[in-house]
Amino acid sequence: MNVRPGGRFDRRRPEAGLRINHRIRVPEVRVIAEEEQLGVLPTHEALRLAEERGLDLVEISPRAFPPVCRIMDYGKYKYEEAKKKQQARKRASTVETKEIKFRPKTEEHDMAFKVKHVRRFLEGGNKVRLAVVFRGREITHPKTGMNVLDRVVDLCNDIATVEATPNMEGRRMIMVIAPRPGVVRKAQEAKKAQLAAQMAAEAAKKNGQPGQKAAPPPPPPDEDEDLDEDEINADVDDSDEEEQQ
Repeated sequence: MNVRPGGRFDRRRPEAGLRINHRIRVPEVRVIAEEEQLGVLPTHEALRLAEERGLDLVEISPRAFPPVCRIMDYGKYKYEEAKKKQQARKRASTVETKEIKFRPKTEEHDMAFKVKHVRRFLEGGNKVRLAVVFRGREITHPKTGMNVLDRVVDLCNDIATVEATPNMEGRRMIMVIAPRPGVVRKAQEAKKAQLAAQMAAEAAKKNGQPGQKAAPPPPPPDEDEDLDEDEINADVDDSDEEEQQ
């Protein structure tokens, strides 16, 4: 059989456990081409058919008797498999642990600001580490830290559950909370419903005023909607903690 020197049949390395073209050593194979069953053929004949079509002979079921091979574009197959894996990674939820810091005497305005972001992280599927940072003699009154944590848990009770109860780590009182089952899905559905309602309202307003310009787009989200942990925790400087140790 004439094989193109250095051609597609010899230069590519198959993935582990998958043999292609001349790496298939058995004397005969069962061949599938697209959805067509070609039956059992001598391996050299199957290779010839694959080469004539500019494709590859790929062993897809090595333990069958005889092994089953498919005539396909191996390069395209690998590309599609890589895309599937990439999409699967994107769909997979990556759980992170975010940390939000408080003071034992966190004011109500700061409490509301931080709780809003605690809820945002929870609705995004993340766990949240709540840290109350004590300075100086504040640490002699741990009850104040417990009150802060209890307040946060109470404000997030509808979407969060306590995963790790409060404990002291140096001058920090730590608690970990996690989203309740279904929280992420409900948050996503609420956002979709809100967007659909906005679009419907805009369409109704536009249709009710023929000849008029379309209504302006909805207002942008809050400026602090995408703040990261460092920005949210800017009022609690770790250096304060270190200076008191």
